[in-house]
Amino acid sequence: MEDDEGDNLMEFKVGDIAQMLSGEVLRTAENNSVLVKIGGKEHTIRLLKSGTNEFEFILDNTFHHAKIIQSGSAEVKLILDGQPITVKKHSKLTEVLEKASALGGAGGGDRNLASQIPGRVVNISAKLGTEVKKGDVIVVLESMKMQVAVKAHKDGNLKEIKVKQGASVARNDILAVIE
Repeated sequence: MEDDEGDNLMEFKVGDIAQMLSGEVLRTAENNSVLVKIGGKEHTIRLLKSGTNEFEFILDNTFHHAKIIQSGSAEVKLILDGQPITVKKHSKLTEVLEKASALGGAGGGDRNLASQIPGRVVNISAKLGTEVKKGDVIVVLESMKMQVAVKAHKDGNLKEIKVKQGASVARNDILAVIE
């Protein structure tokens, strides 16, 4: 492997598998997703929740939970779905994770109304382009047989509705944009 391109490569080994996979971050996509190439295959990683040393993400539609136990300058030890793994750090990967967690956090989050739960859109109560007040019901989701109203987080104009009735949404998906 050439070292000059080593910047955006990452290597990690899972559990006791000695095989090192090399991964490459291709680009960041919408919904806090990152497109990565691992061992020659493309995968989509979507960050759901990230704390200081714990994060949840979806890799190719499968949910994973990771907890960092030790983070050094060269590698990070973490527990991924209960399995201990060691990730060798390359600046690019760390950068991407930081970017992704910034996106999930404060990044322009003020206009975006995000879903707090995974669910299915059963009703879109608000009309596009109308004025809404903080607390107005914008979308109704059904999750685990319960209906949950997602309310406007501020007064403003309903600029965009990003979901359709019947669509499934994940936690932190942007449902609407209020400006």
